[in-house]
Amino acid sequence: MDYEKGYVYKLMDQGGPTDTREPYFREAVEEMMRSRTLCAKANAAMPDDPGYVAYLEELFGRKLDDVRILTPFICDFGNRVKFGKNVFINHSAIFSASGGIEFEDGAMAAPGLRIATINHDMNRRHTIYTYGKVTVKKNAWLGMNVTLCPGVTVGRYAVVAAGAVVTHDVPDYAVVGGVPAMVIRFQDPAEQQE
Repeated sequence: MDYEKGYVYKLMDQGGPTDTREPYFREAVEEMMRSRTLCAKANAAMPDDPGYVAYLEELFGRKLDDVRILTPFICDFGNRVKFGKNVFINHSAIFSASGGIEFEDGAMAAPGLRIATINHDMNRRHTIYTYGKVTVKKNAWLGMNVTLCPGVTVGRYAVVAAGAVVTHDVPDYAVVGGVPAMVIRFQDPAEQQE
């Protein structure tokens, strides 16, 4: 069967499933190799060499004048990540991004962020995948070594404590922590600065 270009991404946007044995999955494999190669080139540059940013701009298909990403950095689907303005991603982040990742304006992440947007079928785990987009809303702050699982949204101005594993949506202005992450308290919206 012939598949139109982009069919695999339509399946990902719908949550899957996709089957790695189908011809349409070749497009995903090509993007994974493109993304991993560009990340390797960016990571090979010295941290004080601003040239590494050009590789990341090619990876994401946009200028990064208003986004700062520190290396080392790993992303397997650069074409599936979107950034708002003034986003900061500290070093050692790993994005498994096939299901889609979006950072809204002002989102920031401490070192060691992990984002998963893909999952394996319990029984056919080597060939069947499902997906869930991860969204980090405006001015959310992700602490060191946070893990965001497929399909979660971190709300506006939310804070995710270091080491938390987020398996469910985080409400706006919430402070969450733990494994799995639970609401610790809420911030006063009047105290937040733009």
